[in-house]
Amino acid sequence: MTVIASIDSQSILKATNLLKEGLLVAMPTETVYGLGADATNSRAVAAIYAAKGRPSFNPLIAHVSDLTQALKEAEFSETALKLAEKFWPGPLTIVAPISFQCSVCDLARAGLDSVALRMPKDLTAQRLIKALGRPIAAPSANRSGHISSVTAEHVASDLLGKIDLILDGGPTKLGLESTIISFCQATPIILRSGIIAREEIEEFLNQRLTSPVKDKVIAPGMTLAHYAPLATLRLNAKDIAEDEAAIDFGAQFNQFRKTNLWMRDLSATQNLIEAASNLFTFLREADKSGTKKIAVASIPKHGLGEAINDRLMRASVPNNIA
Repeated sequence: MTVIASIDSQSILKATNLLKEGLLVAMPTETVYGLGADATNSRAVAAIYAAKGRPSFNPLIAHVSDLTQALKEAEFSETALKLAEKFWPGPLTIVAPISFQCSVCDLARAGLDSVALRMPKDLTAQRLIKALGRPIAAPSANRSGHISSVTAEHVASDLLGKIDLILDGGPTKLGLESTIISFCQATPIILRSGIIAREEIEEFLNQRLTSPVKDKVIAPGMTLAHYAPLATLRLNAKDIAEDEAAIDFGAQFNQFRKTNLWMRDLSATQNLIEAASNLFTFLREADKSGTKKIAVASIPKHGLGEAINDRLMRASVPNNIA
């Protein structure tokens, strides 16, 4: 049976004990809700894959409490360390070669000789990692390939009965996953767009980020079909068909509004931060509405828009792009 609990000292203690026993706890972070397990316990990590229905070749992010813990798990280059010191704690995941004392189990790393690490800013996540004393593997708390969860209710709709505890911390602050950068090669590679925009990282490092090799999954969120709702998405739509609902951006669809039309605007003011925070919530609302098709307005591809477009593209596979 899955217990849903408000966050207090008692529920944190319960969550910590469950994690120590190798069981699963859904926890809020500043990005999306994570499905947490002891990253050093292969049986616990296997339970994550089973609960999510996740392919075992897809590695997980191990969440750490501080830089000292991260440096025990991976070999950080000077550039990787510089980036961590700038953006941690926060929505940045760093992939780096494992250290000789890496404790994150092979299964969580999908058998790779690298490990994905993040230091979350969310206080609940921080308390849990520190209380456990070990990294917590925590992919998004949803069915594999489905829409990421940004509320405890979303987690329950996907995983009720499959996990032991859901810590309800209310809606997440950012609503979109972390940016993932790999330092396993000479030039940093952006593996997944996220809350921290590519341009911001490139400006800070004073160098360009390259793109990953296709068909090689070395970090979460790299499989082509991902974040998918039940409905079919038509991206970069200029109009709305009779049988479509709509997800707008900047009131592009105002002329097509009808009283019986299910429509949400990611941001009427074209604010990309607001749009990112609304994306997964609106996709889940669309599923609840029962709509079968959704027209999605075009969204700028710069800054945070790159990450939003990435999620929509993966959610639309193998559907249509207008």
